[in-house]
Amino acid sequence: MSNVLDELMWRGLVAQSTDEEALRAHLDEGPVTFYVGFDPTAPSIHMGNLVQLVVARHLQRAGHHPLILVGGSTGLIGDPKQTAERTLNEPEVVAGWVERIQAQVGRFLRLDGEGGARLVNNLDWTASLSTLEFLRDVGKHFPVNRMLARDVVRNRLESGISYTEFSYVLLQSLDYRELFRRHGCTLQYGGSDQWGNITAGVELIRRSEGARVHALATPLLTKADGTKFGKTESGTVWLDPEMTSPYAFHQFFLNAEDAKVVEYLKVFSDRSRQEIDELARLTEAEPHRRAAQKALADDVTDLVHGTGAREEAVAAAGALFGRTELDDLSQDALAAAVQEVGAVPVGPELPGVAEAMELAGIVPSRSAARRAISEGGAYVNNRKVTDPEARLGEQDLLHGRWVVLRRGRRTVGALSRTL
Repeated sequence: MSNVLDELMWRGLVAQSTDEEALRAHLDEGPVTFYVGFDPTAPSIHMGNLVQLVVARHLQRAGHHPLILVGGSTGLIGDPKQTAERTLNEPEVVAGWVERIQAQVGRFLRLDGEGGARLVNNLDWTASLSTLEFLRDVGKHFPVNRMLARDVVRNRLESGISYTEFSYVLLQSLDYRELFRRHGCTLQYGGSDQWGNITAGVELIRRSEGARVHALATPLLTKADGTKFGKTESGTVWLDPEMTSPYAFHQFFLNAEDAKVVEYLKVFSDRSRQEIDELARLTEAEPHRRAAQKALADDVTDLVHGTGAREEAVAAAGALFGRTELDDLSQDALAAAVQEVGAVPVGPELPGVAEAMELAGIVPSRSAARRAISEGGAYVNNRKVTDPEARLGEQDLLHGRWVVLRRGRRTVGALSRTL
């Protein structure tokens, strides 16, 4: 069982731990109950959260027992941000997000049988807790000078931080102690930005229970330029297919940088060391093949959305760029693809092909569009157009709504008839 720690370290999933040798010995003693938490601050979890679920999968496969906490109470408060106060969401909104996120995280782990993951909600033990009980039983164990020394608090002191956000660390620490008492939980982990909260829970258990428990932190993934991983120009990469389509999700990983793709493969893929080493070699020797990016995109999309959704995403990309037939795509797959391309809305009267190419942004002007048509480089729904005066018709509307336009091999746009 302790071998899982070596596996996590090789995959770059351990940034720090309270005591590596003690944790290794603890994991080797037998099944360890561990927990990781997610606050419902949105209707879905995102790519950063997936890192934590991948760690849970590795630990569960090694025989350890997961507790997956979705914070119905901490989600009402919000962990302090580096910049400003969080907006407090209404309790009924947070409750709805708890249910959605519990359904999401449950798909990544085995829930039944010995060692099956348990879903827990910290509202269960905080809803009835009085202020006096909280201050006497939890607050007395937290020196204010240590709370003030936390980076996020220190950064916010000048601009201001509410007592609500200042006290968040007490709530998360209480979670660890409560799970220790109820389920014998002896390991908590999370992102390295949570390290202060995590170790505060370790200290609370030491002070109030006289017990030694463990903690580790995963690194925050970044792009080659140091910016946050999982962010795109259009925003966060969500795991909910209604918020980030499987097509957009697959494309995000296909576009991973050569300098980072092997790191992402180690984190998100179940491929062996030998397979990943070979993909690393191919990335260095033949980067134009993008073998590692294709493997990464396929593996992560399979994990999050399933094989069927990944196959549709691959088919949609192939159809957009003329390698397969657009007519073969389902309406949902085509809708996701043209949305990612940025379909331009048009009214009931369809324009000429040259005008459509200009509207879709695949040529700078109508004259450039006519020139592309004359030179044989213009396509409507992957069919070559040779007449510069050709017009779009009802028969060109895919699923009665979309037209895909392409110039050459790689420049793609789309029109969408408004309903």
